[in-house]
Amino acid sequence: MPETILEIDGLAAGYGDVQVLWDISLRVEAGAITCIVGSNGAGKTTLLRTISGLIAPRAGSIRLDGAEIGGADPDAVLGAGVAHVPEGRRLFRGLSVRDNLMLGAYLRRDRAQVARDLDFVMETFPILRERAGQDATTMSGGEQQMCAIGRGIMSAPRLLMIDELSLGLAPRLVETLGEALKEVNRTGLSILLVEQDVLTALDLASHGFVIETGRVTMTGASAQLAGDARIREAYMGL
Repeated sequence: MPETILEIDGLAAGYGDVQVLWDISLRVEAGAITCIVGSNGAGKTTLLRTISGLIAPRAGSIRLDGAEIGGADPDAVLGAGVAHVPEGRRLFRGLSVRDNLMLGAYLRRDRAQVARDLDFVMETFPILRERAGQDATTMSGGEQQMCAIGRGIMSAPRLLMIDELSLGLAPRLVETLGEALKEVNRTGLSILLVEQDVLTALDLASHGFVIETGRVTMTGASAQLAGDARIREAYMGL
């Protein structure tokens, strides 16, 4: 049986008086790309924000390699090995590409390995080496997404969570980013991908979960989900 890196059981979360997530339970396999798909407003972003400590869970547990991280603050979650690439990239205006990347390593003290990881990021996304001194927020959307993913990698995570990889990007750029993520995954890094573009997500991932109105409604191998008539009708227009 495949090893599990992230286990969520009975998770509930929300904002103020509004509950968004209801009894979420799922498993993320170590060393794999796993996707969470669903329509806009289904609760996908709220789930990632709860895992990363930006939102406190109201009930349930979140375990990384068996250790409870639910309710921990964001620095503690990052230190435990979970990096969150947020929707919209959230790069720092006025800072160079290199400086934005290095911010991902701010908790680290292994400077030699940090330098090696920076080289790896720039080899994976060569345009970032070319633009290393440029204000990161002046790059194209696709290049900014590469920088945001690279910043996540620079924290040396065990689990990299990416919220809306394809948002606002042309299909060709999405394909390029997808190939880069496969290369990153081949190093052994586990990836949890949240994506509104169901076809893209299921093409990249080996296993997927469907969230509707804050609940997991379907789960299975990506090929199985991609062939399901309900998924094809609801999300692919087929």
